[in-house]
Amino acid sequence: MIRILFITSFAVMASAASAQQGHDACARDVSRHCRAVMNDGDSVVLGCLKQNRARLSKACEKVLTDNGQ
Repeated sequence: MIRILFITSFAVMASAASAQQGHDACARDVSRHCRAVMNDGDSVVLGCLKQNRARLSKACEKVLTDNGQ
């Protein structure tokens, strides 16, 4: 099982409920656009999401924007 832990990079998402929501919103985008760096750490995955921002789902884009990314 592949674990996606990039949500911990979003410091403003302190509660487990909002962290799970962010994970759910971006999990598919990470699998699609950032698979090669999934195991390289949270900050690398976040950087990848930012580089692919134009191709992200609206839900993941909202999570990034809402958290100052």
